[in-house]
Amino acid sequence: MAGPVQSIERAAAILRLLAGGSRRMGLGEVASSLGLAKGTAHGILRTLQHVDFVEQDPATGKYQLGAALLHLGTSYLDVNELRSRSINWADALAARSGEAVRLGTPLEGKVLVIHHVFRPDDTLQTLDVGALLPLHASSLGKVLLAFGVTPVDAMMEAAPESYTRHTLVHPEQLNRALGEIRELGWGAEVQEMSMGEAGIAAPIRGQGGLVVGAIGVSGAVERICDTKGRPQPALITVLREAARAISRDLGAARW
Repeated sequence: MAGPVQSIERAAAILRLLAGGSRRMGLGEVASSLGLAKGTAHGILRTLQHVDFVEQDPATGKYQLGAALLHLGTSYLDVNELRSRSINWADALAARSGEAVRLGTPLEGKVLVIHHVFRPDDTLQTLDVGALLPLHASSLGKVLLAFGVTPVDAMMEAAPESYTRHTLVHPEQLNRALGEIRELGWGAEVQEMSMGEAGIAAPIRGQGGLVVGAIGVSGAVERICDTKGRPQPALITVLREAARAISRDLGAARW
């Protein structure tokens, strides 16, 4: 029986190393951490980069995990209980709202989109499954922050990026917004991540009432909001109904 393939073992070790780090790593760091020659590590990294399992920052030359790994993990997401129990409700929400619907969970200081239902029209759209959204600038992320699914302090220490002039990057502003989300039971982003776009989201709860994810509706700001930039009440209603239905399916008590 053939033994393990050394190059694959080394590639797997590099991927685990990058996955376990909180920052990008240079070639020398990767090589020394795994006891590899720089030439060997460089060859493996270039191969992994070629298949999009690893990405290299053009400015620093350092490496991080690539987006292809997230898409490769879709088979896991298909059996994830949160996703499987949300699919039908998300489809129905897209039909009722006429907008795109996304389901998100926290991952390494961001929001991982684990399910995405296209807006029910004929416009060209891009599938967001596997995308990572900023916590502070997305309605999904703000809901997860507000209900303690991921810590606010750690995110603020990383100096959150300002995507538009509406992005909340100051602790006082963000904490005030998170307090309002806890009070209302839903959150919004209005041109905070992209000009002309808006979204609303509500928490999904599991057993014991703990928030385990969020579901959101997003689209053009003129469809999501009224003329004063406030989310449409009808959209909030159907969104919260979907969030409650999914939560009940996950074993949460009525709330």
